[in-house]
Formats: sequence, structure tokens, C-alpha cells
Amino acid sequence: MSAIPDKPALEGLEAKWGAVWEESGTYAFQREGATAADVYSIDTPPPTASGSLHVGHVFSYTHTDTVARYQRMRGKRVFYPMGWDDNGLPTERRVQNYYGVRCDPSLPYVEGFTPPHEGGDGKSIKAADQQPISRRNFIELCERLTVEDEKQFEDLWRSLGLSVDWTQSYRTIGSESLRASQLAFIRNVERGEAYQAQAPTLWDITFRTAVAQAELEDREQPSAYHTLAFHRTDGGDDILIDTTRPELLAACVALVAHPDDERFQPLFGTTVRTPIFDVEVPIVAHHLAKQDKGTGIAMICTFGDVTDVVWWRELDLPNRAILGFDGRVLQEAPAVITSESGREAYAQIAGKTVFSAKQTMVELLQASGELTGEIRKITHPVKFFEKGDKPLEIVSTRQWYIANGARNDGLRERLLAHGKELNWHPDFMRVRYENWVEGLSGDWLISRQRFFGVPLPVWYPLDAEGNPVFDEPILPSVDQLPVDPSSDVPTGYTAEQRGVAGGFQGEVDVMDTWATSSLTPQLAGGWERDPELFKLVYPYSLRPQGQDIIRTWLFSTLLRSELECGQLPWENAGISGWILDPDRKKMSKSKGNVVTPAGMLEQHGSDAVRYWASSAKLGTDASFDPQNPTQIKIGRRLAIKLLNAAKFTLGFDATGVGNVTEALDKSMLAGLARVIEDATAAFEAYDHARALELTESYFWTFCDDYLELVKERAHGAAGDDGTGQPRASAVTALRAALSVFVRLLAPFLPFATEEVWSWFGEGSVHQAAWPTADEPLQLAGTDADAGLLSLVGGALIGVRGAKTAAKASQKTPVTLAIVHAPAADRDRLQAAATDLAAVGRIVELRIEAGEVDAVVVAEIQLEQTEA
Repeated sequence: MSAIPDKPALEGLEAKWGAVWEESGTYAFQREGATAADVYSIDTPPPTASGSLHVGHVFSYTHTDTVARYQRMRGKRVFYPMGWDDNGLPTERRVQNYYGVRCDPSLPYVEGFTPPHEGGDGKSIKAADQQPISRRNFIELCERLTVEDEKQFEDLWRSLGLSVDWTQSYRTIGSESLRASQLAFIRNVERGEAYQAQAPTLWDITFRTAVAQAELEDREQPSAYHTLAFHRTDGGDDILIDTTRPELLAACVALVAHPDDERFQPLFGTTVRTPIFDVEVPIVAHHLAKQDKGTGIAMICTFGDVTDVVWWRELDLPNRAILGFDGRVLQEAPAVITSESGREAYAQIAGKTVFSAKQTMVELLQASGELTGEIRKITHPVKFFEKGDKPLEIVSTRQWYIANGARNDGLRERLLAHGKELNWHPDFMRVRYENWVEGLSGDWLISRQRFFGVPLPVWYPLDAEGNPVFDEPILPSVDQLPVDPSSDVPTGYTAEQRGVAGGFQGEVDVMDTWATSSLTPQLAGGWERDPELFKLVYPYSLRPQGQDIIRTWLFSTLLRSELECGQLPWENAGISGWILDPDRKKMSKSKGNVVTPAGMLEQHGSDAVRYWASSAKLGTDASFDPQNPTQIKIGRRLAIKLLNAAKFTLGFDATGVGNVTEALDKSMLAGLARVIEDATAAFEAYDHARALELTESYFWTFCDDYLELVKERAHGAAGDDGTGQPRASAVTALRAALSVFVRLLAPFLPFATEEVWSWFGEGSVHQAAWPTADEPLQLAGTDADAGLLSLVGGALIGVRGAKTAAKASQKTPVTLAIVHAPAADRDRLQAAATDLAAVGRIVELRIEAGEVDAVVVAEIQLEQTEA
């Protein structure tokens, strides 16, 4: 136990207790002798180590920490690791900006390379001015910066008071993560779940990489409808179509209308010739064509949007893609453009960006008279990579995929069944998962054309002409993992055979970061590395995460678990809401409206910030105004009140404590028992906010009513019957209640509660047992009147109100007070008359039955003043 300070304060508690917890291993996972039934395991979200944490992270990670602390106090051995998601595009972009460099794999490695710039966000450096460096030099800079970012993140998490076991940390780019990711991928390949294919691919021209369906977002963009005239080969009237992408006219492979559209039914099976390029294309029917959009008939280009891809695949149409990986029109025209005028027209758009090609095509169509009517400006949703700046294009590439149920009804049904089996908190989040699974349109594209990531562990043999045989990939053995095919050599070959006919070539693509993050239960739990640990923690008890990554992280993790072992990876999913700015807009880095937490933690204290976060239920959005952080101020007031109430309570003489005999003391303890029961039930239902609300409300009743009512008796100045028992009863109840309140508040206010506990308790409050209702009930006895405290509190409010109305001090003595109470409450109130008279400084207190619905102060006479 430590000495109670003269003036308890919150300042400095984070540093004081953080050091103690670290030194004593307060939150270390107690693995020795554990069974799976003893363990509560958490699949903690690994934050992206690329920049800074923001207030949204504090919000959601605090939710998880309250659960971890509660379960630890309930006697569980809590497995609470922390990971760092440090591979992927966000890290690469930050490194480019931070150091003023970009990766060029064709360049040689430079020993001891010094970047041209270091510090800040570097966003003022234009991409053209970034210094090109080798892939190895670039990866070294990624490693250097992420390690520094992770140190800062860990410091912030520690100051927030996360009860993480820091010995269980991992990095998604660390050697163990590399091995596990590659091993899982190899097993996917061997079981036929992972495959490669040449197919239309959503492509970000800025990052020069493929993008998966889960990484898409729609953004409203300005555009325009252009009406083009296609010429019927049977000599009939031209067919008019509306398009927003005239620049893709050279890639047109068909016109399409709805099969039920009577306007076009006679034309199905006939052909038209395209304007400008004079290529013959068929008119086809498909149910996705919209009769009420534009002219009712559309052109299919390879590829203008994702619907074009569906039409192309389902109608078995040719591929005449004209866009390259850089977003520019390819130099070589499609072979079907044979007319001299068509090839000349194509030459005018070759090599141009999509924007410039569109301008050129409009001019050509206007000159030919095949652009009819006015160009009509519109805005419409366009697909973007969620981290990208330019609209996505669709190009044909060879990529790796993992089956996700989009083309396998059996797998889809199993994934939907798992979604129903999983306990969702709140339950309404389940529908977001189900909608995503039911709406999948293609398998999961996992390969990325980037540099800092987990290499796809594949080589390809080269035939006699030196061409790769993609259908015969070479996989490493398990004992070779992890490997980097760009530098490592497959079994049976020598380094000299790389790139040589009859030799091999290594895969240069890396895995999508979600392909690694989808294995966080395996990475943290020692899958195929520490079987004993994995058996203890898997399946995990809880997956906490944000609602915006249900379709990515939650779904992909569940998918990988289903493919690997056919079961859910967790029992519960806790989904946090979003943080909104004062204008009710979601806070995000891309919108520039985020608030970084370091300053607010320093200004208000971690317990105050945690209180604000804990006040919001799972799945509920919360607004935050840094200029007026009302909830944080309330939380700080609560933490300070706990310190002061504890000091006050522990200041009473504890001689003779042990039994509770007075009615008011029994009532307070009986009410506290109900709070314990309800708060425990709330935590078991993953409603931490309700547990806090219940505890906080009764704590203020304890401070404002009970403490005031019994302080004179606790000092021995009231109710003295010569035995000292009335005083001892009050002190016993006060100390028992303090112990309970400190433990109930420990998950929310870890620093203030640890400080208070050190004044009277053994060890750490965070390793103490969660209170049970039996504790106060054993002291209160079976005859306790749980409603008495509220009844007397009402009378106290009446006495105080009467003094206030008379403009008198609360310390003014009262010569006479007459209180009327409902007949059923008169005798109950009489049981606490001594305490009420003492706190109200009442010489004569009369409690009379009256025709009233509640306790009322009917008359009060102040000393030398009548009111």
C-alpha cells in the first residue's frame, strides 16, 4: 500500500503506473498451466504503421481494452497481443513522401544510400522530383520508417493504458508473418483455392497495381453524355447510343439491350458498324441492360466499367482492350480496325491519356457528323481505389486469385452460415457481412504490383524459347519458407538459370496486404509455429474492429479460416462505430478532419479520454469536437471525484469495522449489489457503455447522497449509542463500497483506480477479482431496504432546497423540519432520521404520514429565521 497524498491529482499517473505495470508484468499472458477454457483471446486489429494514429483509433481500441480488463478481472487468462500492419500501399506512399524517393526495380542496389529528404509528410515534393532507387534500397527505407512509427504508436497506446501484452507483438512484414502468409498461400494453391488467370482487372494507374473488389469506393464525378450514331449493316436507320466514354469507341465489341425491350428485339442477332472506326459489331441481349437509361441500348467496350466485364464474360465477346497500365491508349490499334481512315483516327489517340483521348474522339465525331445532339453534362458515381486519386481503369492482366464464394455456391453458403453462427455486437452489423457475401461478383484478387509486401512464393519454368509456363508454377517446400522469388532460387535450378531459356523466372508481385492481415489470428497465435499456444487461443474469443472493414478484414479472415480448417476464427465480433466531426462527417485522414490524440491525452489525461470513448456503445457513431470536449471533461471530473472520495472515505477511523447494522448503510450496499449484477450482465452482453453508465450513476449517488448523509456518523458525531457501532457500521459500508466502485471503474479509468487501490488494496486492481453481488449483500443482510437511500436522498434534496429558497447557507441550523411522506414510507424514512437530521443540522425532525406521492418538506424553521 502507498501513502495517500495530501492533494490527490491525475497528473503523472500514466507515467507512474505504466512503469509499474511493465515492470511487474501485470498484463502478461499467463500461459503456464492454462487450458483453452481458461483463456480469453483477442484478435486485436493491427493498425497501419504509416503516419499517425488519430482519435478514431483511441475510440475503438479503448472499447476493446475495457473488455480485456473485465475478462482479466473475471479470472480469465487474457491473450491480448498487438500487431503492426506495416506492408502495403499506405506504407509505400508514406516512404515516398517522407524520403522523397520512388522505387525503380531496374536500378542497382546502393550501399549506404542516403535519401534526399527526410521528415514531415513530404507532400510538397512532386512525384517527378522523387529520386528513383532500387527495390532493395526502397524496402530498407520502408523498414526503417515503419519501425520508428511503431515505436511512437506503442508509446501512445501505453499512455492510453491499453492492457496489451507487449511480448506478444508481431509485424505483418516480419519473418514469422512472411512464413505464415506464404505457407497459407501454398496450401490454398495445393487445394485448388488459389489460382492465376489472365482477366480484366481493376487497375489504379497512379500506383500501377491491381485493386480488389473490397478496396473500391464510389465517388461522384463530373461527366457528360455523348450520343453516337452506329450504322446498321442492313441499311436501316442509325442506332443512337448514349455514352460517357467516347474515348473507348475503338474497344467496342457489341451493342446491348434488354431482352424484353420491344424496341430492339427485331435487331438482336443483326450487326452495326461503329462510327469513325467502321468495325462491324453484333447487337446482343442481356438482362443487365437498362431500358430506361439513355437511349435504352448501350455499347460494350473492353472495358469501360465492371458491367462491361460481366457482359464480356457472359456473352463470350472478344477482348479489344486499348488502355495500358499507365492509363494511356496503347500504340497498336486493335486488328479489327482495317480501314485506312479508322487506323488514322486511332493514331490520333494512341499514347494519349484518357482525358486527352476523349477530347480528340469528340472532335473526330463532331467532324464526321456521327456525334448528334448536344453534349449533356452529368455527375455520376465512378470507381476509385479507396486510397487512390484517379478513377480506376480496367486492363487485362495475369493475376493471382483466391476463391471467395463468388463462383462457388457451396463455399458461399458456408460463409453465410458462419455469419449466422458468429455472435455480432451489435447484431445489426451482421447484415453488412451477408450483403457483401451475397453481392460478390468475382474471386479475391490478391496479387499486387508493388514492392513492400509479402512476396508470392512462386517461380515459373521457362520453355525452350524462354517463355514462362504459367500453368506449371514452381512452389517452395515448407522448410524453405519464407522465400523471395526475385532473389531466391527454386529447388533443382541454379542462379545462372534465372531468365534463361529452359530455366526459370521468379514472381515479382507481392500479396495484397489483406492477404496477410486476413491471417492475424494465425500470426499472433503461433499457427504452425507454436502449436501449444495456437490450441489455447484459437478460435479466438473476440474480433474487435471498425464497421468499414467488415467486407475486407472480417470477411477475408473468416474466409481464410474456412478454407484452412472449416471453422469460425472467433466466437464474437465487436464492431465499433465511427468518430464524426462537429459537422457529423466521418473523421478520416483523406478528408483532413482527423484529430491526433497525443495532445488531448496530455491536456485532459488518459482516464478522461477513455471515459469519453467508453461512453459510446459498439456500433454507435460518436461526434467529437476538440474545441468543446464535454464528455472528456465529465470523465476527468469523475476520475478526480474518485480520488477525492477515496481519500475522504479512507480518512475515517477504521476501529471496530466489520459489521453493518444501520438501515441506511444496508440500503446503500443492497443498491450496490444491483449495480454489480446489472453492470456484469452488460459486460457479458458486450455493452461496456451500459456498464459504465450504471456504475457512474450510482457512484454519484454514493458521493452526493450517501457520503453526505453518513459523514457525521462516520466521524462519531451523530448516532452515538455508546457502543461505537453506528460509526463502525458507516465506515465498514463506506470501505466496502469504495472497494467495489474502484473495481467496477477499473476497466474505464485504469490509472485513477490503480492509484486509489494502492492506498488500501493488495497488488494491482487490474488483477483483483471482479466484484460479485454477494460481497455487499453479505454485509447488508437479508433485511436490507434497497430503496431507502433514494427515499432519504429525496428528503435531503428537499431540505437543501428549502435552505436555498430562503437564501440561507446549507450550514444554517434548522430548529424544526416537518417532512411529509407517503404512509408506506414513513417508518422507512424514520429508520434514517438520525443521519438526515445530522446532515441537515436539524434540531427537531418530524416525519409524518401525509397524502403525498413523494417525500415533501412541509415546513422548515431556520435558526432565527422562519421559512
